[in-house]
Amino acid sequence: MAVLSIRTLPDPVLRQKAKRVTRIDASIHKLIDDMIDTMRAAPGVGLAAPQIGVSLRVAVIEIPGEDVITLINPEVIKRQGERVLEEACLSVPGYQGEIKRSVTVRVKAQDRQGREFRIKGEELFAQALEHETDHLNGTLYIDHIESPDKLRELPRQL
Repeated sequence: MAVLSIRTLPDPVLRQKAKRVTRIDASIHKLIDDMIDTMRAAPGVGLAAPQIGVSLRVAVIEIPGEDVITLINPEVIKRQGERVLEEACLSVPGYQGEIKRSVTVRVKAQDRQGREFRIKGEELFAQALEHETDHLNGTLYIDHIESPDKLRELPRQL
């Protein structure tokens, strides 16, 4: 397992629609393990494969106090409600923005063994599901910002 470099804008891989995983083998398992290590080291709540330069539909999410969720070929199948929240991204360092996200999200995906499952997310988990599936479609949270005054530069940490 390894901690990999996180790609940041304007890296073109972040704007590409990631390819569907057709075979889950040892290379995909290694990718997932490396993504988990990288997400934790960042630290972050989620990470999509394009963020480490791999254009495949794989994402990992770890909400504090919960187990890691691995999503292979995830698709958002239902969204409910709308809420305004602050969001940031490891691939857009130094900024935070106000955007609208769903209150509840349902996603269909495959797990590490290739079994299809469905999962429902609320609050931070719903936000992470939308954020990471957006990455797989070449969309960043800044694309959801309604006006430039909703994006703020964060104070630099020493």
